Amino acid sequence: MNWSHMQPLLFRGLVETLYMVFWSSLIAVLAGLPLGVLLVLTERGGLLQNAAVNKALGAVVNAARALPFIVLMVALIPFTKWVTGATIGADAAIVPLAIGAIPFFARLVETSVREIDNGLVEAVQAMGGSTWTVIRKVLPESFPSLVAGITTTVVTLIGYSAMAGVLGAGGIGDLAVRYGFYRYETDVMVITIVMLIVLVTVVQLVGDLIARSLQRRGRAATSTVRLRLLKTRRSAAAGTKGTNHAL
Repeated sequence: MNWSHMQPLLFRGLVETLYMVFWSSLIAVLAGLPLGVLLVLTERGGLLQNAAVNKALGAVVNAARALPFIVLMVALIPFTKWVTGATIGADAAIVPLAIGAIPFFARLVETSVREIDNGLVEAVQAMGGSTWTVIRKVLPESFPSLVAGITTTVVTLIGYSAMAGVLGAGGIGDLAVRYGFYRYETDVMVITIVMLIVLVTVVQLVGDLIARSLQRRGRAATSTVRLRLLKTRRSAAAGTKGTNHAL
């Protein structure tokens, strides 16, 4: 391997991978978060219970998740060309990466929101909170789990971006195929594998660190909400006793 020749190629491949993963992750989070919350709100017993909407959303999410990424990428070529004006390159790869990650992240959000203690929801409702207020006040309780879900999504997209390189998306995967596989340059293949491992490890470590930090803050916030609920219940009980005594 000619290192002076490969060094700029490896750097460009890393930049392209980070570019694809960043934008596709951002789109997946922005679209998947409300979708996952809506799945919970519309389910049986949810604040916005609606069986028809829930089943429709669930069917769409399941159908999108059922497609292997390579198949999805090929199937979306006409749509990708319409959106970006190209079928290859990092910009074009963002479209299938994001669309493939949205339902994946939505299910992670759904799981995270379901883990929220129902007592917190009751606390906000007891204080006169509307559905939107419940979402705004209670959703932060799932932030540690959501950060873990975002981390998992980003790691998955790093792997997807490597597969996208096979179809001309660029990035580290493209280098591994063009130089490591077709040209039998084993050292290039090893370097690209190490780069992917390091990238995934860094993302996982940072995600875990943020999740643990939010978890510590969340415990304090939960205690505050529970204290407010206790005070509300005590006040209501005292008011009831006073009324009965007057009677």
